[in-house]
Amino acid sequence: MVTVIDGQDAILGRLASIIAERIMNGEEIVVVNAEKVVVTGTKEIVFAKYKHRLELGEVKRRKGPFYPRRADLLFKRTVKGMIPRYTTTGREAYRNLRAHVGIPEEYSQAEKEKPEFAMRKISGKYTTLGAVSKYLGSNIR
Repeated sequence: MVTVIDGQDAILGRLASIIAERIMNGEEIVVVNAEKVVVTGTKEIVFAKYKHRLELGEVKRRKGPFYPRRADLLFKRTVKGMIPRYTTTGREAYRNLRAHVGIPEEYSQAEKEKPEFAMRKISGKYTTLGAVSKYLGSNIR
């Protein structure tokens, strides 16, 4: 059984921690609307942080760390940092996570879950993963 979670208006860190815990327990999770996940903080600071991470790897010499530009892969990278990915259980758990930009046709009729902990009211400044992705130069938003 696959659990479909709608990422629209969910806070990135809170949603990622919930999903990391659930995939470590063996649950298969699909996140839709990954581009609408909210990153809290001022736009300039968030953009600078992600731009710095992108520039760390030397792509021309094929040395890492390689950092994604697409919104769905940025979300998966966030969850990847919350699980023990160098262990067998962590690698198997990471395979149970899929993230999508928008809602694919196969999940359009499925019942979507919105974790209450990740849907807290945002009182400060924020931006979305789609805006970060567009800033980093992704073709897909």
